[in-house]
Amino acid sequence: MEKQRQWVDEAWRKITEKINRTSKKIGANFPHASVHGSYELAEPHWWTAGFWPGQLWLVYRDTKDESLKTIAEQCEEKLDKVITDYYRLDHDMGFMWTLTSIARYKLLGKEDSKRRALLVANLLMGRFNVNGHFIRAWNPWFEDDDNRGYAIIDCAMNLPLLFWATEETEDPRFKAVAMKHADTILEHFIEADGSVHHIVHFDPETGERIEFVGGQGYAPNSAWSRGTAWAIYGLTLAYEHTGQDRYLQAAKKVAHFFISNLPEDFVPHWDFRIPEEVTPYRDSSAGAIAAPGLLLLAEKVPPTEAPIYKKAGENILHSLYEHYGDWENPNEDGLILEGTSHYPEQKYLKNPLIYGDYFFVEGVARLKGYTELFW
Repeated sequence: MEKQRQWVDEAWRKITEKINRTSKKIGANFPHASVHGSYELAEPHWWTAGFWPGQLWLVYRDTKDESLKTIAEQCEEKLDKVITDYYRLDHDMGFMWTLTSIARYKLLGKEDSKRRALLVANLLMGRFNVNGHFIRAWNPWFEDDDNRGYAIIDCAMNLPLLFWATEETEDPRFKAVAMKHADTILEHFIEADGSVHHIVHFDPETGERIEFVGGQGYAPNSAWSRGTAWAIYGLTLAYEHTGQDRYLQAAKKVAHFFISNLPEDFVPHWDFRIPEEVTPYRDSSAGAIAAPGLLLLAEKVPPTEAPIYKKAGENILHSLYEHYGDWENPNEDGLILEGTSHYPEQKYLKNPLIYGDYFFVEGVARLKGYTELFW
């Protein structure tokens, strides 16, 4: 325990020091992937917009550094135009406003953040397909693109926005929609062995399942590791907010698959089922996402089961810190190296990714004792 305390405190110190440095460079913008040491900036409407301000709030909670608070608030304000002026706002509203508006509301009690988050929760609820019991993922990306019936596993992490909205307003509709989508995950996304599909294509009119789509995984029936991580954490959060045992059992099944497929250093490859001739890039972001999910799962299961998940989460975070972290290099903005964003499109295959950084920071903060969730 003393040894863990030592590396956790050391990691937290290095996290705060580096974020203090990079915040002066990045400012109130929206980094996505680090290329040649510098974070490329995305538009405010991109799905990753919440992760940089989310990191700032995680550090601010500990240090009360007003400069970090100011930047995080400026990021949140920039997202207002995404609500009013952007036509392709999609299911990733949960990622974006949970880590900006809900984080600020929980930490500071600011009513304008509460109003933003409740507005967006209504918009997210409006994407629910009542016949298929799923939240539609995207709007068309290009002319004649028909993705009306697409749902993706990532949305498991958008559901906490809806759970929070019911808890805040006592209106049960938000929670009901979130649970319907979570039940669709159990029925259609998770296989008997605990592996997870990235995209499920439903008929948008009847709600019937048409096919699995590979998406960011190697193939429709492979096992994209980041999708597996989204499922672990998202289903554990569904249990956290509802107390429904079926979500806990599903989270455990997916966690067992994830843990059993980890390599020796506990940081997963980008897909758990790839042919030998395919480059087995690591995806540090998948490990970073799974780790706080596993730590939360350890708190929800009986004490005799908890060490399985707790130790796995700790091992992942420790390995990311020791073997994948970049702490002293002034020429690298990212915290965690070796992320794989989108192998099928050959995008960002060995890069720090802002969501990998965020979840790593969240996991280490949890080991430090900060257990209140923005989610």
